[in-house]
Amino acid sequence: MVMQRRPLSKPNDALYPGTARNPVAWGAPNRVEDAYLELPRSILLARGVVVWLGVVMLTGAAICARLTVSSLMDSQFTIAVAGLAVTLVGLALGIYMIRQDLEPPKDEPIRFNRVRRKVYVYRFHTRWNPFSREGWGVRPVAYDWDDVRVELVSNYAPTVAYVSAYQMYVVKPGTEEEIDRFVFCVGVHGASYWEWARNFMQQGPQALPKFDRPPRDWNNEDPGINIARWFAPKVQWPHDMDIESRTAP
Repeated sequence: MVMQRRPLSKPNDALYPGTARNPVAWGAPNRVEDAYLELPRSILLARGVVVWLGVVMLTGAAICARLTVSSLMDSQFTIAVAGLAVTLVGLALGIYMIRQDLEPPKDEPIRFNRVRRKVYVYRFHTRWNPFSREGWGVRPVAYDWDDVRVELVSNYAPTVAYVSAYQMYVVKPGTEEEIDRFVFCVGVHGASYWEWARNFMQQGPQALPKFDRPPRDWNNEDPGINIARWFAPKVQWPHDMDIESRTAP
């Protein structure tokens, strides 16, 4: 696996004329106000499939558990131990897949407040432990605008494929020492999103293009037959952070 990183412009670098003037075909920001800009940051755009893979894993684990019991009754201890191991792995993977698809919120938006010069991230955390209760959940955070960076990260697997995503990372004030990192955008429009944010923070909402499409209503859209979007929690910012992120001091 080969990783390549291509940094984008820093927050306060000079703007490139026209970079934020052309709207992209996949929609508009969630919200554009005088004080703040909110961009969608849904990490699981293709959600609704993994949950069914998890069900398959749990079904397989149940079958293995039954075979394990039968092997114990027949005194086939070697087979029983192997069956128990497969059962536990299948159980853990199945629960992890189901939680990974159902528990993240409908969106994980990011807000840029140009008056406070702050970035607010509605961030969902997961852990490898599928049985953890405290390790999973939304924990919104706020950072100073001057301390955030964005780069395109590409992972190449020779002769197979590659996966790219725009990642935002946070540096220690006054340095380039990284202290936090998370996904900023998983689509090809990450560079456009970042230029929207930079133009908004430096010049205000008038620097953004006119969007032909309305913003996507993540909380109230019709999920159709997508079971993951049916059960996904709505975005609900903590009260104090919601007010702070939308207003001037």
